[in-house]
Amino acid sequence: MPRFHPLEVTEVRRETRDAVVVTLKPQDAGAFAFTQGQYLTFRREFDGEELRRSYSICAGLDEGCLRVGIKRVDGGAFSTWANEELKPGDMLEAMTPQGRFFTALDPATAKSYLGFAGGSGITPVLSIIKTVLSREPASTFTLVYANRQVGSIMFREELEDLKNTYLGRFSVVHILESEGQEIDLFTGRIDADKMEMLFRMWIDAETVDTAFICGPEPMMLTIADSLRKHGLSDDQIKFELFASSQPGRAKKRAVSQQAVNAANSCEVSVTLDGATRSFRMPKDGTSVLDAAIDHDMDAPYSCKAGVCSTCRAKVLEGEVEMEVNHALEDYEVRAGYVLSCQCIPLSDKLVLSYDE
Repeated sequence: MPRFHPLEVTEVRRETRDAVVVTLKPQDAGAFAFTQGQYLTFRREFDGEELRRSYSICAGLDEGCLRVGIKRVDGGAFSTWANEELKPGDMLEAMTPQGRFFTALDPATAKSYLGFAGGSGITPVLSIIKTVLSREPASTFTLVYANRQVGSIMFREELEDLKNTYLGRFSVVHILESEGQEIDLFTGRIDADKMEMLFRMWIDAETVDTAFICGPEPMMLTIADSLRKHGLSDDQIKFELFASSQPGRAKKRAVSQQAVNAANSCEVSVTLDGATRSFRMPKDGTSVLDAAIDHDMDAPYSCKAGVCSTCRAKVLEGEVEMEVNHALEDYEVRAGYVLSCQCIPLSDKLVLSYDE
């Protein structure tokens, strides 16, 4: 199970007006070997409260470095601090790389990849693009990248350099919401009509082997629906959400110890790092993750919104309901895996393991 490790900040580069690229040096380099498309979960205290935030690795596997992109979010404590105060020499704590936003690569194959990114959703897609172009020399990659305006395009120069380096193998379509371009197709938002035009005039869906989508949830759902309509199967479509429409779980109401011990509760056994702890929790909508944390267990988590898979665990006995799942594949759910941050017990007894 991933744990937090110290990382030294070696460079902070201003990428756009509201985004920085941070290069990191781990003390244990082997622990931070990553696969293209994965992310790091960071933690830091702000005003006495621990915040955890996940940021995707934007480096390719052959660059020999660990690098993430952090775009400032309005009101975001971590992203604002990183953009305004983070500097070389600072130390950060991060979990080892996680995520499954990738496909296995084979240097002997020739595939056609299609990527859609919105805003800072480019960060994991960029890692995938660099690695695919480097390690699958016969494959091609087409990127459709949506932004508000030219000034907000992250990695603009880097994408142009990749086009020049891999002529004929890599192409980029920039779609700008608030700035007109010579071709009307490339102006506005990515909606269902825009997708139809892209497939009619620019993209041959029949040649696409795998599509990667990373961005706001509404955009991703629209794109995925269009891809399916043009013949791609769910197995060919890979998602990575960097924001969720979920408004967030309401603070759980106070529950007396007497109520916890009453019939409307669940006896939970949680295995973590080889040790098993048991506790009783109310069946009042509280997640298993929150209950475990309340009982002083160092259970892994990041987003608490069902978007990442940091809190992934396996139900060995009992019944639960997941409120939101944007991270687990259908076969994982069938095998008993859950996102413990979204896991609400339904049975009177629950046995769950983070070690499976």
